[in-house]
Amino acid sequence: MSHREMVYVQQCKDANGFDKIILRELRGFSAEVYLYGGQVMSWKNELGEELLFVSSKANFKHPKSIRGGIPICFPQFSNLGSLEHHGFARNKFWTLDPNPPPPTTSNSRAFIDLILKNSEDDTKSWPHRYEFRLRIALGPTGDLMLTSRIRNTNTDGKSFTFTFAYHTYFYVTDVSEVRIEGLETLDYLDNLKNKERFTEQGDAITFESEVDKVYLSTPTKIAIIDHERKRTFVLRKDGLPDAVVWNPWDKKAKTISDFGDDEYKHMLCVQAACVEKSITLKPGEEWKGRQEISAVPSSYFSGQLDPRKVLFH
Repeated sequence: MSHREMVYVQQCKDANGFDKIILRELRGFSAEVYLYGGQVMSWKNELGEELLFVSSKANFKHPKSIRGGIPICFPQFSNLGSLEHHGFARNKFWTLDPNPPPPTTSNSRAFIDLILKNSEDDTKSWPHRYEFRLRIALGPTGDLMLTSRIRNTNTDGKSFTFTFAYHTYFYVTDVSEVRIEGLETLDYLDNLKNKERFTEQGDAITFESEVDKVYLSTPTKIAIIDHERKRTFVLRKDGLPDAVVWNPWDKKAKTISDFGDDEYKHMLCVQAACVEKSITLKPGEEWKGRQEISAVPSSYFSGQLDPRKVLFH
């Protein structure tokens, strides 16, 4: 297919009537983004293999949040405040910018800008004016890039404060055969132990029970290695110092209504976030937080005595 024939951005509706945008690249990579929640719901490689997890029991009904893909947590992560869990951005209908500015740092043709602004509904619980611009771009080699720009548009001189996360659900073959590299020896807050602070011990992180940790002062690159599929996800981030790692495991999974009892085996959330220290914007100020995820064969990392030498140049 030639560049001229290729449709890089296509808008349509899903089976539930939700508007979605499909991004495609020449070699067969694709991503699907819902206007509801500004949420990436699918990311596929050139073989058509799904790389993100979406629960078979996910709710596709407003105002429910959708379990899977990449939910946007704003202006509150988790229960760190008085708002609803993970904030309201993931439960809002975003608008598509019909004339987004062209990319300056990539040659991606498959990109969109989504916009969320304050509404009267928000002001009851969060009385601030803001503009949230989310760029979602699919690179020529299948990398998926999300760039958030949040601006304080208050006219009353008031600052506002928020926490944030890209709540990415990676699809994995068997979570007990997955390891994460890049978070070794770091401090973390354990949400299963009342947010008590610990230091990660030992080598790469593996999974054999429920985990819900906020790693602090994390590197800009993290690797999630799926041994069975011989695939490595590389997460690169900027402006997001924390990394949240979550898997509910078997007992917790059974208590989550929009999550299958055994689905914990096939997912792992690794979330680029700003949680420990909230962000404060004065009127007119803008914050930017970026995440880029790619999927590469694990052989790309093999043959190294210390895999971190590949990850952290």
